[in-house]
Amino acid sequence: MNAQFLYLSEPLTLTFESEVQEQLRLPDGRLGVILNQTYFYPTGGGQAHDTGTLGNARVVDVIKSEDGESVIHILDNEPGSGKLKAAIDRERRIRHMQHHTAQHLLSGCFQQRFDLETLSSSINGYEPTTIDLPDRELNRDNLDSIEELANQIVYENRVVKSYFVPAARIHEVPLRRPPKVDGEIRIVEIDRFDYSACGATHCPQTGMIGAIKIIRTERINQKTRVHFVAGIQAISYFRQYQQIATSLAAAFSTHPSEVVALVNKQSAQLHSAEKELSQLRQATNAIEAQQMLTNALTIGERKIILKTFENRPVSEIRALGNQFKEQTDLVSLLANYDGAKIVLVATCGFQTNLSARELLNQQLTKINGRGGGDDQIAQGGGTATREQFTEFFEQTLDLFKSTGS
Repeated sequence: MNAQFLYLSEPLTLTFESEVQEQLRLPDGRLGVILNQTYFYPTGGGQAHDTGTLGNARVVDVIKSEDGESVIHILDNEPGSGKLKAAIDRERRIRHMQHHTAQHLLSGCFQQRFDLETLSSSINGYEPTTIDLPDRELNRDNLDSIEELANQIVYENRVVKSYFVPAARIHEVPLRRPPKVDGEIRIVEIDRFDYSACGATHCPQTGMIGAIKIIRTERINQKTRVHFVAGIQAISYFRQYQQIATSLAAAFSTHPSEVVALVNKQSAQLHSAEKELSQLRQATNAIEAQQMLTNALTIGERKIILKTFENRPVSEIRALGNQFKEQTDLVSLLANYDGAKIVLVATCGFQTNLSARELLNQQLTKINGRGGGDDQIAQGGGTATREQFTEFFEQTLDLFKSTGS
């Protein structure tokens, strides 16, 4: 076995001794070393690199050399000299092994049960791993059947073998998909179930995966993407969601199994209450609009309403404007301030000989705001200080008086 790629044969060797064979500076200035032997896994095949320690330094990244013959360990410090103790981050390695082996297993299940080829995958031991399949709708029953088959293989604790096959004999291996490389090809076999060309680290038995759970699917770029967790990450996922369910149950003073029914019931009640509240608001707005019309100023042949609000829902301001625009002799300017932004609604009845859009733009120039609309109703806004809001309608009445008839 090539001393640069010992992880291929001994994925559970996580501590070892080695010597620096070559030291180099990468183009980005980082320090890299090549060891005389290493078990560190370099990024590749959809799987992220190992991290760990080497002598006095932290191994922060691991990559292959340009010729693919060596492993470069990127360090945060000088490692020291002579024989150096090296340690691979155990949990990170195991998480990646669990997820990569689980990906092979799930891909084999999708192939065997639904004849769906894995197009690509992204391995992540700390977030859900993804598998991209041809575009197809998969319902919960489909996914449950895949989970059951995959976890059955996990419980059987089948051996996961790896071996090299010459290119001339690769046709003898029932590969799930053709290899992407030439020459001698490394095969990862889940005993009598799945055969894949792969150069990554894997669990030696399926039982080490622990458990596999499909989280969700989505259809993206004409593909079906499957998100799943396995092993350590699956336990973390289950713990997180158990805490959520338990907390919700405590908040509702009920059992976790009753939370969904209770939330659905309260959601229906809230929807009904919101509908009633909306009807009440419409009635209240109509009364408010009538009061504002009664108190409107009369200048010449026009009625004028200037009104400011604070923290009023913009939808209510717009609703008032929609009522005012029907008044043929009325001009209204309604402004709302939320502490940072002014929203303005302007209306002009067709007998006023004014344009709501032009009136809006005149007002918005004061705050470099923007908006749009037509001659009857227009809306816009912009950021403003409280002082600007307080002075927003100053001199507006004088403008109407000078144009009134």
